[in-house]
Amino acid sequence: MSEITLQMDMPAEHMQKIFGAGDSYIRKIERDLQVSIVNRNGRIAITGEEHQANQACRILSQLTEISRRGNEIEEQSVDYAITLGMEERENILTEIDGDVICHTISGKPIKPKTYGQKQYVDAIRSKMITFGLGPAGTGKTYLAMAMAITAFKNNEVSRIILTRPAIEAGEKLGFLPGDMQSKVDPYLRPLYDALYQIMGTESFAKNMEKGLIEVAPLAYMRGRTLDNAYIILDEAQNTTPAQMKMFLTRIGFGSKVVVTGDNSQKDLPSGTKSGLDIASRVLGKLEDIAFCNLTSKDVVRHPLVQKIVKAYDDYEAKEKFRNRDKYGRK
Repeated sequence: MSEITLQMDMPAEHMQKIFGAGDSYIRKIERDLQVSIVNRNGRIAITGEEHQANQACRILSQLTEISRRGNEIEEQSVDYAITLGMEERENILTEIDGDVICHTISGKPIKPKTYGQKQYVDAIRSKMITFGLGPAGTGKTYLAMAMAITAFKNNEVSRIILTRPAIEAGEKLGFLPGDMQSKVDPYLRPLYDALYQIMGTESFAKNMEKGLIEVAPLAYMRGRTLDNAYIILDEAQNTTPAQMKMFLTRIGFGSKVVVTGDNSQKDLPSGTKSGLDIASRVLGKLEDIAFCNLTSKDVVRHPLVQKIVKAYDDYEAKEKFRNRDKYGRK
């Protein structure tokens, strides 16, 4: 197949963002798609095999549109645009970008950044209970918090309840200083951090004082019925089956529930079954319950985190295959 050269216009203010520092982003596109991209006085020339050149042109067009909407172009944005481009799904990028959930206290828009995150957010909107499953960095908790705060501000629910199992990962609660609240606060810190960023410390403190926002260990949910509330159970892989059943049967009328967890990061005692694993098997076919499985492709932290998650996934898959060979295939 012969090479072709395609040309496209790109305003200077967008070109600067899309090319990246030292042209690092454009070099990444060149490497991955095996094309040459050159700036010729405000016009971009893309040279390569016809299929790859067209892919690169569509990717650059999508990134330009994302930049026009006022977004910063980050390495993760470029990586994901390339991934979608190679899968012939470039138009998804602008569709995802158009779904703004809310804004942080500083005015930054919160929106899904990957197709998996978009499906997760849509499931939360449409289902009463949504399970968000996936590795660290996929935005499971943060997006759930944004959805909860948006529903609260729109008076769709009267309160927000955030809970986590207070599992001891290497340290005993009894050895930590302070009263019980001081002991459990470190386990709930990520939830506080997200609330501060989205709602602001002052608004959070006022609503917390009124009892409209509650952040508590999972054990505190026992014996309650939670009506007209947005309830988030975080780190659900660290629940026992009994705890998960207890939590899910607390749900009352007018409530919305999001359960997040990462099955690869269990801190339960050896031999203890995870309530999240059991729930996935028991509840998978029930209506109004969604299970969203996010993957390493949905990691939106530093690109190295995505590579780390992928490396561990590959390693664990090989170990599982090795063990099957060792003890006999079933």
